[in-house]
Amino acid sequence: MSDPQVEKEAGPNPPAAETPSQEPEKKKREYKDFGHDEDDKPTHAKVDMSQIQLKAEDLYDKEKVDLETIVVDDVFKLLQCDENGLTDEEATRRLELFGPNKLESEEQNAFLQFLSFMWNPLSWVMEAAALVAIALSNGESRPPDWQDFVGIVTLLLINSAIGFYEERNAGNAVKALMDSLAPKAKVKRAGQWREIESANLVPGDMISFKIGDIVPADCRLTEAINVSIDQAALTGESLPQSKKTGDQCFSGSTCKQGEAEGVVISTGPNTFFGRAANLVGQDDDTTGHLQKILAQIGSFCLVVIGIFVLAEIFCLYAGFRYNYRRGLDNILVLLIGGIPIAMPTVLSVTLAVGAQQLAKYKAIVTRITAIEELAAVTILCSDKTGTLTTNKLTIDRDTIRTYGPFSAEDVVLLAAYASRTENQDAIDTCVVGAIGDPARARAGIKLLDFKPFNPVDKRTEITYREESSGKLKRVTKGMTGIIIELCTRNKTEELENRLEADVEEFATRGLRALAVAYEEVDGEDPEGEGNGFELIGLLAIFDPPRDDTKQTIDDALALGVKVKMVTGDQLAIAKETGRRLGLGDHMYPAKVLKDGPEPGSRFRSLDEMILDADGFAGVFPEHKYEIVKRLQALGHLCAMTGDGANDAPALSRANVGIAVEGATDAARSAADIVLTEPGLSTIVHAIRGSRIIFQRMRNYAIYACAVTIRIVVCFAILAFAFKFDFPPFMVLIIALLNDGTIMTLSVDRVLPSNSPDSWDLAEIFAYAVAYGLYLTLSTIALVAIAIRTTWFADTFGATLSGGARQATNHNDPQLHTIVYLQVAIISQALIFITRSHGFFFMERPSFALMGAFCIAQLVSSIIAAYGNWGFTKIEAISGAWIGIVWVWDIVWFFPLDLIKFAMKATIIKSLRARHSAAVAAQAKETGVPITRTTSRAASIHESLYSNRVSFIRRAARKVGFGQKITMKPEELQRFSSIQAARTGNVLARHPSRPS
Repeated sequence: MSDPQVEKEAGPNPPAAETPSQEPEKKKREYKDFGHDEDDKPTHAKVDMSQIQLKAEDLYDKEKVDLETIVVDDVFKLLQCDENGLTDEEATRRLELFGPNKLESEEQNAFLQFLSFMWNPLSWVMEAAALVAIALSNGESRPPDWQDFVGIVTLLLINSAIGFYEERNAGNAVKALMDSLAPKAKVKRAGQWREIESANLVPGDMISFKIGDIVPADCRLTEAINVSIDQAALTGESLPQSKKTGDQCFSGSTCKQGEAEGVVISTGPNTFFGRAANLVGQDDDTTGHLQKILAQIGSFCLVVIGIFVLAEIFCLYAGFRYNYRRGLDNILVLLIGGIPIAMPTVLSVTLAVGAQQLAKYKAIVTRITAIEELAAVTILCSDKTGTLTTNKLTIDRDTIRTYGPFSAEDVVLLAAYASRTENQDAIDTCVVGAIGDPARARAGIKLLDFKPFNPVDKRTEITYREESSGKLKRVTKGMTGIIIELCTRNKTEELENRLEADVEEFATRGLRALAVAYEEVDGEDPEGEGNGFELIGLLAIFDPPRDDTKQTIDDALALGVKVKMVTGDQLAIAKETGRRLGLGDHMYPAKVLKDGPEPGSRFRSLDEMILDADGFAGVFPEHKYEIVKRLQALGHLCAMTGDGANDAPALSRANVGIAVEGATDAARSAADIVLTEPGLSTIVHAIRGSRIIFQRMRNYAIYACAVTIRIVVCFAILAFAFKFDFPPFMVLIIALLNDGTIMTLSVDRVLPSNSPDSWDLAEIFAYAVAYGLYLTLSTIALVAIAIRTTWFADTFGATLSGGARQATNHNDPQLHTIVYLQVAIISQALIFITRSHGFFFMERPSFALMGAFCIAQLVSSIIAAYGNWGFTKIEAISGAWIGIVWVWDIVWFFPLDLIKFAMKATIIKSLRARHSAAVAAQAKETGVPITRTTSRAASIHESLYSNRVSFIRRAARKVGFGQKITMKPEELQRFSSIQAARTGNVLARHPSRPS
């Protein structure tokens, strides 16, 4: 029976003219066992290899030369080496040419790194205010304003210290990747084997490794004895890969079986592993989402402050003819009170507390701002091997096929007989594990002879004596095509058709087929001929999903997070895993990322295809990176889970990189969140927890912007209308008390949303303006009544300095105290409005927030009652005034909820409708709706708020990581071929010196 694929390509067979003496030749069946694709044959370089001095254009022409695919003899010629290894002199010369076989990093000066956190627009304004207080305020027989200076510098130092601590722990990705390289290597130099530091390996070196060793550099094998390499952490492949002479092995992979020798073709940053490190922090995209938001909030505050500072300069100096020092004090009030300098600090504390709360769910946060971004994540891109699945091969009992008198349980038991019980490979481990108790693999039998798996026979075989009957029996298991050829007893056309159909079905479902055959042996000779093998069963091997993965995916979908599988495994396996998890099987091979959707497909663009896909298979590190980058460009915030070094670039690029339990050091260091328990269920807890934290930060953002409006507009109007000079130090006291209270928001009681959160700054600014102007009105009304009337004295008997019934002196020290107390109380009370979605009393605050508010107001009232501080121009006020201010603020407080509801019904509703219309128009035009702003495309202004990890970028550039990488998607070898060709290029330009 002919191969159906061959028939399809060649067309129907024409009737052959046969003579009676000729019988048609029967074609050998080709069973499509999954994972046993025919290897491409090595080719020769399409250049004259006698000409060692290759031109650069020849080396970069992949049709002419490729160190990964050409015959090994040509590799030796191109790299100017032989099997005796390099001489020490030549190795030293090449070490200078190519650099050490490691990834190097550059340490940044810690002091300069600390100072860098005072280099952003909000800090600049506060630094300017500090200079004004200490330098420009020195004159007119008055000393410098030391009190304000110390307060401002203290705020700056606290903010910088937190940022410095975060950055020092933020970017160890390159270091972990470097440390993952094998520290020692066995190398042949001048015909002698020796052990050297792997960092000293160079292209052209001869190396050897054996079971348990880590491959120290990318190499081509010159000798391979039963070699199996585990490269799952690099490529995502589930199974260890058998390697033969001529094959390529990747740096950082592990030898699981056999021993080998090879010639080094790439080292350090030029290896597959090193190129993965290249993508970690490759772009200058270190500005995260929260920094972008801080930049825009900071810009809003700066614009408001700038407008009113300019207005004061013109009005107070040009209009009112203020002297220098008096006008400067008024400007200081706006600078100190208006800048939310503690905003990064408050948000950092909120995030830090949130990180501690997430740690209870066994999630370690390595980049604290990732918590905020996790709340806004709309798409979760998940690796398959070891993440969605257990990364442990399993027998799928539901799909076992039987062909003889044995049951499915019998087939599994006999297959376990034909497996090693010690020094097992992955297949033997899963087969023995399928019988439950490993001891059963040898129970009731006496082992007489065992033949382990080898690349030639591609099967295992056991001959044993059954203790119950005393009979000699033999069982073999292995590759389907090999086993069926042995089955002389029951091999028929019908059986072969059935077997071929079953293997084909397994392959389409991504299941690896393992055939089992059995025979009885006559006589007592273990090596004697049997009565002929008969095929008894076909086992399906697969990497099963974790027990909690399906529930985790369902929970993520319920939270509005779309899950996409992005795996290095084959398409059929990805589809089968997607079906088992309920994830869907609309999955595509990685080549579509280069080729785009096929003509005539339902997708108009690659972006539309990526959004629709349930996953991608056969991807390499660059593909994962590209998928995340494209989704971000569409406005989505992406989380990426992974466990291997191959996932590190995408983990770094994603808004939130999540390293699962058991991940490599490279993956953990590139990730933002590291899970310490198996499975993904922790992610759901983390998403819910992050949305709680997001609500706290959003509440604070509205509050901070409202207070900026309230302070700046209020005191500017008071200065314009009444020539009111409020003391700058009291504004600093208000700011300190406010921020101390607001930090308790980090443990406030809030409810998470059921959909991804997003920063709608238009809404935040709208609320802030409404609240700020209303609170401004409350203060101006109080001052106006105190200045223009005697109502407070007439009604409550409250007088001012010297018994004055009204503030004829607009800068009465007691009036300063009254304004201080009124602003301090109602400004802090605003948080109860911003933290609630309904009436403020319907959502109970935390005890910490309520307690901090009460303590702060007690302190403010005590200062008002006893604060006779001459340098601040305030005097203590009577209990009557304190009571008046409290009642005044309570009366003005209650309508704030009505303002909130009115805003929701009018302006906020209009803003949301406009946003929805814009998204719909975008979707209609391109077919791909942009839902959010791109978080990683940062402007210069936004990058000034970043927790910079530029030392990673400098380290990357130092080892030559700057350029983009082009790659043929369907070939893993192509991932490093360009760098390997460059090796030859460098050697061609620097030939060995004649001896």
